[in-house]
Amino acid sequence: MREFAYQRATQVHDALTAVAENAGARYLGGGTNLVDLMKSGVEEPTRLVDVRQLPLDGVRDAPDGGLVIGATTTNSDAAAHPEVRRRFPALAQAVLAGASGQLRNMATVGGNLLQRTRCGYFADPAQPCNKRVPGSGCAAIAGVHHNHAVLGHSPHCVATHPSDMAVALAAFDAVVHYQTLAGAGEIPLSRFYLPTGDRPDRETALPPGALITAVALPGAAAGPRSRYRKVRERASYAFATVSIAAALDVRDGVVRDVRIALGGVASRPWRARSAEAVLRGARPTADRFRSAAEAELDAAVPLRDNGYKVTLARNLVVAVLGELAGTEQDR
Repeated sequence: MREFAYQRATQVHDALTAVAENAGARYLGGGTNLVDLMKSGVEEPTRLVDVRQLPLDGVRDAPDGGLVIGATTTNSDAAAHPEVRRRFPALAQAVLAGASGQLRNMATVGGNLLQRTRCGYFADPAQPCNKRVPGSGCAAIAGVHHNHAVLGHSPHCVATHPSDMAVALAAFDAVVHYQTLAGAGEIPLSRFYLPTGDRPDRETALPPGALITAVALPGAAAGPRSRYRKVRERASYAFATVSIAAALDVRDGVVRDVRIALGGVASRPWRARSAEAVLRGARPTADRFRSAAEAELDAAVPLRDNGYKVTLARNLVVAVLGELAGTEQDR
């Protein structure tokens, strides 16, 4: 690891100024991803600006009935908050499905959104990787890619996004709030992550030097009947092979609203809009759930060794929606 300077910020403006004045500066939250990448030589910041002491933690009510979660709130605190568990249970479940308890106690909500892919080629500076070194190539396409993307990838990158939290936030139409020296701004999570395209190193739509300050969950998206389910290669402390965050509102035997987001299948949380369109206004049957999943997965382009993800994603959609439909009908 190369030498770096360390600075602890206590005011948002101080943090923004410190990063603006040093092109090699990076914000440091819990450090659960950034420090690992520094150890391997993937990240080489010249200064770390610690933002943990900024007044940006906690969960509060929003005027529209939703919630605002501060960026420095730990993952553990977000998952344990009673209103998160009551109004957005899939979010609490998603957070608890990620990492270990020790890591959740350190990791922050803002940092979770900015964590980088766990693709082995990205993590190894000796390997070509367009996300790490633009134009160097993507070794995963012809290499080991059984856990890589089947949706939305490009010839330049087939890595997947690792966040469980972001999948649930995508299903609930979350909005990311940020601050720059020029003022405050916000980006819907649906536009926060950039498509892979030919520049996979450009991962988010945040302006340069921006600091995430909060994530807002709109009241209209509250889904007390929601679930997050994660399939992984071992029972704990593993990233998703495929995951789903779903909410289902059934009234009078008809799907009035549905929200579906998939994880582990793309470079960003994948909102299943096509599947949702098939389901709205329809009866919540297993056949309809299967048709919805197939409509979404028609766009999948599996690689040599990861076609199983398409079948797994389809079955996961059917199973979780069936569970939610049964819960609704039991009300």
